[in-house]
Amino acid sequence: MSSFVFPARTATAEIELGTTLQPKFDADGLIPCITQDVATGEVVMFAFMNAESLAHTLATKKATYWSRSRKKLWVKGEESGNVQLVRELRTDCDQDVLLINVEQTGAANASCHNGYKSCFYRKLADGARADDAASLKLEFTARPLFDPATVYKKK
Repeated sequence: MSSFVFPARTATAEIELGTTLQPKFDADGLIPCITQDVATGEVVMFAFMNAESLAHTLATKKATYWSRSRKKLWVKGEESGNVQLVRELRTDCDQDVLLINVEQTGAANASCHNGYKSCFYRKLADGARADDAASLKLEFTARPLFDPATVYKKK
């Protein structure tokens, strides 16, 4: 049980049109979070937050997520130096998704652990069809900004 308590969800009208943050965490205690570069509007990553990481984000103004694979808080940039400073937090109409606008900092000004500015560095090629697996090709839309092997040294 989390010791970080956000306001209880109330009536639909208050959730959708009210002025109190009432985040809807899923059965695992998580809420999806879309992260955009505040200067460009580019979506740079997607991750999950739990109540603790959301509270930490609000307290520090540094984007903090919940790592599902590592089962721990993850302050973006704690290892790479590419910190995300939160400039604005939004929620959707029914408060089950968060959107944060961040200022990317650090030498590489990148979000992706693979070295790219954005985690969304590939797109589906034209002509792709769901009934033709061979046509489901991804094309790179960006170049890496840093070498992950030099940034993420195993401890």
